[in-house]
Amino acid sequence: QVQLVESGGGLVQAGGSLRLSCAASGRTFSIYSMGWFREAPGKEREFVASITWSGGSTGVASSVKGRYTISRDNAKNTVYLQMNSLKPEDTAVYYCAAQPLGSAKYAHWGQGTQVTVSS
Repeated sequence: QVQLVESGGGLVQAGGSLRLSCAASGRTFSIYSMGWFREAPGKEREFVASITWSGGSTGVASSVKGRYTISRDNAKNTVYLQMNSLKPEDTAVYYCAAQPLGSAKYAHWGQGTQVTVSS
Protein backbone atom coordinates (compact mmCIF):
# COMPACT_ATOMS: atom_id res chain seq x y z
CA GLN A 1 0.00 0.00 0.00
CA VAL A 2 0.94 3.62 -0.56
CA GLN A 3 -0.09 6.35 1.85
CA LEU A 4 -0.34 9.95 0.67
CA VAL A 5 -0.61 13.06 2.82
CA GLU A 6 -1.21 16.48 1.29
CA SER A 7 -0.41 19.81 2.89
CA GLY A 8 -0.05 23.45 1.97
CA GLY A 9 -3.61 24.44 1.18
CA GLY A 10 -5.19 27.60 2.50
CA LEU A 11 -6.82 30.91 1.70
CA VAL A 12 -5.11 33.26 -0.73
CA GLN A 13 -6.10 36.34 -2.68
CA ALA A 14 -6.42 36.26 -6.45
CA GLY A 15 -3.02 36.64 -8.06
CA GLY A 16 -1.29 35.00 -5.14
CA SER A 17 0.64 31.74 -4.87
CA LEU A 18 0.56 28.53 -2.90
CA ARG A 19 2.68 25.40 -2.89
CA LEU A 20 1.07 22.08 -2.16
CA SER A 21 3.07 19.10 -0.95
CA CYS A 22 2.25 15.41 -1.11
CA ALA A 23 4.32 13.08 1.01
CA ALA A 24 4.25 9.42 0.00
CA SER A 25 5.05 6.50 2.29
CA GLY A 26 4.76 2.73 2.20
CA ARG A 27 5.45 0.88 -1.07
CA THR A 28 6.74 3.92 -2.92
CA PHE A 29 8.90 1.70 -5.13
CA SER A 30 5.67 0.56 -6.77
CA ILE A 31 4.73 4.05 -7.97
CA TYR A 32 4.86 4.86 -11.68
CA SER A 33 3.35 8.33 -11.63
CA MET A 34 2.01 10.90 -9.20
CA GLY A 35 -0.83 13.24 -10.01
CA TRP A 36 -2.75 16.20 -8.67
CA PHE A 37 -6.48 16.46 -9.14
CA ARG A 38 -9.02 18.97 -7.90
CA GLU A 39 -12.71 18.97 -7.14
CA ALA A 40 -14.70 22.19 -6.95
CA PRO A 41 -18.18 22.37 -5.38
CA GLY A 42 -20.76 20.98 -7.77
CA LYS A 43 -18.15 19.84 -10.28
CA GLU A 44 -16.48 16.56 -11.10
CA ARG A 45 -12.94 15.84 -10.04
CA GLU A 46 -10.53 16.95 -12.74
CA PHE A 47 -6.92 16.28 -13.62
CA VAL A 48 -4.46 19.08 -12.85
CA ALA A 49 -0.94 17.75 -13.33
CA SER A 50 1.18 14.61 -13.23
CA ILE A 51 4.80 13.55 -13.02
CA THR A 52 6.47 10.20 -13.47
CA TRP A 53 8.22 9.02 -10.35
CA SER A 54 11.48 8.01 -12.00
CA GLY A 55 11.89 10.02 -15.16
CA GLY A 56 10.20 13.22 -14.14
CA SER A 57 8.08 13.57 -17.26
CA THR A 58 5.26 15.98 -16.60
CA GLY A 59 1.80 16.78 -17.85
CA VAL A 60 -0.34 19.79 -17.00
CA ALA A 61 -3.98 20.58 -17.73
CA SER A 62 -4.54 23.38 -20.20
CA SER A 63 -6.56 25.32 -17.61
CA VAL A 64 -3.48 25.74 -15.39
CA LYS A 65 -0.67 25.62 -17.94
CA GLY A 66 1.81 28.43 -17.43
CA ARG A 67 0.59 28.98 -13.86
CA TYR A 68 1.09 25.63 -12.15
CA THR A 69 4.28 23.57 -11.96
CA ILE A 70 4.60 20.01 -10.70
CA SER A 71 7.90 18.70 -9.34
CA ARG A 72 9.21 15.91 -7.18
CA ASP A 73 11.91 15.19 -4.65
CA ASN A 74 12.53 11.46 -4.71
CA ALA A 75 14.83 11.62 -1.70
CA LYS A 76 11.91 12.94 0.33
CA ASN A 77 9.25 10.89 -1.46
CA THR A 78 7.40 14.14 -2.00
CA VAL A 79 5.63 15.74 -4.94
CA TYR A 80 4.92 19.46 -5.10
CA LEU A 81 2.43 21.61 -6.94
CA GLN A 82 3.50 25.22 -7.24
CA MET A 83 0.47 27.36 -8.03
CA ASN A 84 0.97 30.93 -9.20
CA SER A 85 -1.37 33.63 -10.44
CA LEU A 86 -4.24 31.96 -8.67
CA LYS A 87 -7.79 32.73 -9.74
CA PRO A 88 -11.08 32.35 -7.85
CA GLU A 89 -11.99 29.51 -10.21
CA ASP A 90 -8.98 27.57 -8.88
CA THR A 91 -10.86 27.17 -5.60
CA ALA A 92 -11.25 23.45 -4.93
CA VAL A 93 -10.15 20.55 -2.81
CA TYR A 94 -6.86 19.36 -4.24
CA TYR A 95 -6.02 15.67 -4.11
CA CYS A 96 -2.74 13.88 -4.59
CA ALA A 97 -2.83 10.43 -6.20
CA ALA A 98 -0.42 7.64 -7.08
CA GLN A 99 -0.56 5.43 -10.14
CA PRO A 100 1.04 2.04 -9.56
CA LEU A 101 3.42 0.40 -12.01
CA GLY A 102 1.46 -1.59 -14.56
CA SER A 103 -1.81 0.15 -13.82
CA ALA A 104 -3.73 2.61 -15.97
CA LYS A 105 -5.49 4.13 -12.97
CA TYR A 106 -4.57 6.17 -9.93
CA ALA A 107 -5.13 3.65 -7.16
CA HIS A 108 -4.03 5.57 -4.08
CA TRP A 109 -5.42 8.91 -2.96
CA GLY A 110 -4.71 11.42 -0.25
CA GLN A 111 -7.33 13.03 1.93
CA GLY A 112 -7.27 16.31 0.05
CA THR A 113 -6.38 19.86 0.97
CA GLN A 114 -8.61 22.89 0.55
CA VAL A 115 -7.47 25.78 -1.63
CA THR A 116 -9.62 28.90 -1.55
CA VAL A 117 -8.87 31.90 -3.75
CA SER A 118 -10.69 35.10 -2.90
CA SER A 119 -11.43 37.79 -5.46
